[in-house]
Amino acid sequence: MEAAIVIMALLFFAFVALGVYATVKAVKAAKRGVDRTIHQARRTVEDTTLRAKSYGQGGVGGELAQLRLSLRTSMRATQDALQAGVAEDASLKESLELFQRLSAHGRELDEDLKRLEREPDRARVAGQLKGLRERTERITHSADSLRWAARDRAQKFAEDDLSSLSAQIDLEAGALRHWSGSTAQDPASDDFSWPDAGAPAPDAEREQVWPAETDARADGSGGADGDVKAGPRPDGEAPDRQAPQAITARDPRLTTYPWEKTARPETTN
Repeated sequence: MEAAIVIMALLFFAFVALGVYATVKAVKAAKRGVDRTIHQARRTVEDTTLRAKSYGQGGVGGELAQLRLSLRTSMRATQDALQAGVAEDASLKESLELFQRLSAHGRELDEDLKRLEREPDRARVAGQLKGLRERTERITHSADSLRWAARDRAQKFAEDDLSSLSAQIDLEAGALRHWSGSTAQDPASDDFSWPDAGAPAPDAEREQVWPAETDARADGSGGADGDVKAGPRPDGEAPDRQAPQAITARDPRLTTYPWEKTARPETTN
C-alpha cells in the first residue's frame, strides 16, 4: 500500500514538473515572439522616421538621417542574404562571422549618429560629418562586398548546375531520338504465296479411300485381285498393311452385270 502511494506521489510530482517546464517554455516562446514583434515595429517606425527626415529635413539633421538610413539598409540586406545562403552553402559561415564583427562597428556607428542627432551644437556636428561619412561608406562598402560576393557565388553555382542539367537533358534527348530500324519484318515485304487452286494439299497426295469404295472392295467388286486398301486412320497415322490373303475363286452366281435385270424372287402358288 505504501509503495502504491509513493508511486502515485512520484507520478504527481513528475506531471507537475512537466507542466511547469512546458509553461516556462511557452512563456519564453511567447516573450520572444512579442519582443520580435516589438523590435520589428520599432525598426519600421525608425526607418520611416529616418526616411522622412532625410527627404524633408535639410542641413546637418537631414544628412545624419540619410547616413543612418543608408547604414541600416545595407547591413540589414547583407544579414538577410548571408543567413539565407548559409543554409545551402556551408562556406558562408566564415562570411557570416565576419559580418557579425562588422555589425559591431555598424551598431556603434549607428549609436554615434543617433546621439549626434540630439546634439544642440550643430557647428560641432557639422565638423564631424566628413569623418562620419567616410566611416559609414567603409562599413557599407564592406557589407555590400560580402552581400554581392555571396550572391555571385550562389548565382555561379546555379549556372553550373543549370549547365550540367542542360547537358544531361541534351544527352537524354539524343538517346531518345536514336532509335534503330524495327527488327520485325514488314508484312508487306514477306515472301508469302498462296498455293495454287489445283495443287493438292500435302495430305491429299496420299490415296484416299472413301467408305463407299471400302465397302465395294469388301464386297469383292473392287480391284481385279480382290485386295482391299485401308484408308487413313482418324488419328492421322499411316494405315497398317494387311497380310497377303489366299486367292479364292468367286461364285459365278454372285457376279452381276449392268445389262442384266434384277432377278425376281420365285413365287410359289
